Amino acid sequence: MMAMAEDTLIYYQDNSVEELINIVKNNIKEGDLLFISIKSPLYKQVAKTTNSWVSHVGIALFEDGEWVVAESAVPLSRKTPLRKYIKRTVGTQFSLCRLNQPINEEQLQKIKLGINNRLGILYHLGFNYSSQLQFCSKFVHEVFYEALSVQLGKVETFNELLLSNPNTNLLFWRLWYFGRIPWHRKTVTPYSQLIDEQLHTIVLSE
Repeated sequence: MMAMAEDTLIYYQDNSVEELINIVKNNIKEGDLLFISIKSPLYKQVAKTTNSWVSHVGIALFEDGEWVVAESAVPLSRKTPLRKYIKRTVGTQFSLCRLNQPINEEQLQKIKLGINNRLGILYHLGFNYSSQLQFCSKFVHEVFYEALSVQLGKVETFNELLLSNPNTNLLFWRLWYFGRIPWHRKTVTPYSQLIDEQLHTIVLSE
């Protein structure tokens, strides 16, 4: 992913989370996507399954003079203070990404409406895109499609996802799904959004 001409890619290589937070605050815009790496065993497997570091994503908003991140999280979708959100990542693993197409005020209001309509919804630990429940990348996918008709990330079956990476730990997923992986279930991953060509990277720290 390359930054657009008007944006300069900031590659952060230090290990200070506080400095990373300051860099993000100085470069963030509403509607940006924030990718992090969650520490729990489940989300480590999500990252490994996509052969990447990323396992979670949220949407940046500026409310009441503070930056927050709208996210689908356990147990309910919510808005989280930016500092708290970034501090949940492993080390300083983080990426701030932005749509290639600029977002105008009318579109931003549609994004905010889509977010608010999805707050307080239970998290789906089975990552079923067709469920009434939410998970992080589904939350992002639905909000942007509804507001801008932009589909971020790849909606694919578990069969396509799990078998695309030879290093996938199928034993973990069999145990997670009580012995039967739902091969035909559709899902969407944070990684497929991170590498989506409709986005470019503003800040990257791995």
